[in-house]
Amino acid sequence: MMTGRHTPHPFAALALGLALCLLNATASAPPATAQALALAGQTATATAAATAAARATAHTAPPADICTSASHKHRKIASRMSRGIAAALQGRFSVVALKVADSRTGITCRLHPGWHFHSASIVKVIILGALLRHLMAAHRDLSPEQVTLTTQMITESSNSAATTLWDELGMRHLQRFLDLAKMTHTSLGQDGYWGLTRVTAHDELLLLKVLKSRKSILDKPSRSYALSLMAHVIPSQRWGVTAGAPADMTAHVKNGWLPDPVRWVINSIGIFTGHHRNYRIVVLTRDNSSMTYGVDTIQSVAEVINRDLNPGVTDLTPPSAPYPSWGTPDEQIPARYSRT
Repeated sequence: MMTGRHTPHPFAALALGLALCLLNATASAPPATAQALALAGQTATATAAATAAARATAHTAPPADICTSASHKHRKIASRMSRGIAAALQGRFSVVALKVADSRTGITCRLHPGWHFHSASIVKVIILGALLRHLMAAHRDLSPEQVTLTTQMITESSNSAATTLWDELGMRHLQRFLDLAKMTHTSLGQDGYWGLTRVTAHDELLLLKVLKSRKSILDKPSRSYALSLMAHVIPSQRWGVTAGAPADMTAHVKNGWLPDPVRWVINSIGIFTGHHRNYRIVVLTRDNSSMTYGVDTIQSVAEVINRDLNPGVTDLTPPSAPYPSWGTPDEQIPARYSRT
């Protein structure tokens, strides 16, 4: 909710309170103790202030030119999308990065496209792409077991299927796929923790391009197979970038959700096809207080993007309401691997 009043950042308030408490304690303490308390107060205040500054940087108002178009015909739409995205993010505490590309209008959007986020389950599309590329290069088809595993991994977000395929491919083939796709800012998760792969909105949009472009490192059968799986994700996992999309377009989607370690990483990527056009949306978020909060952030942005890219369409996909399964982590990770 947006108000006209300036609300102090909680970390700034914490720093002030801590400083006042230490000041009172210093005034009544012996000289040596007072000196130690004063030093502690300066350190604590500086640390809290630095934390508040870092958080504030992440939550500054988005730039006015989030979306642009090379075509003069569509610049008004791009400008309207920029304002709408900024309004959707106003007052949200999620840290957000996004990237959008539309084949029909030439409109592109970008917000912090180089910022890194843990992938959670959107990495499963990388696993799928790497497998399909490896088999294509070897002139082999998917085995019946691989069909089962890839179907479970994408449509149901099966973690055990993802782990099996991750281990089967190995880091060399996974990295080879990233190199071929020019996803140079993506770092694979270590020690088998695929959900801790570090991704950017820029690279994720490249990944979606691999799945849709004719000039791709994947052949047409491979691309069609991947898109078909993403079009059949189960209803409880079709939230996020699908919000506000035309109901008669096909949404090929994959989402990820992970407490990292407490505040949630919530990611959503998708390709929308139909009516002789396609567009791609990537929205990555972190520092969400809950899974539902992160999903709401993404869906607020997605409704703006889908609406403005499809003016006049009234039969739209509504934002997803919470499912009972929401809040169950995508993957459990040990504390030593958590983002600091």
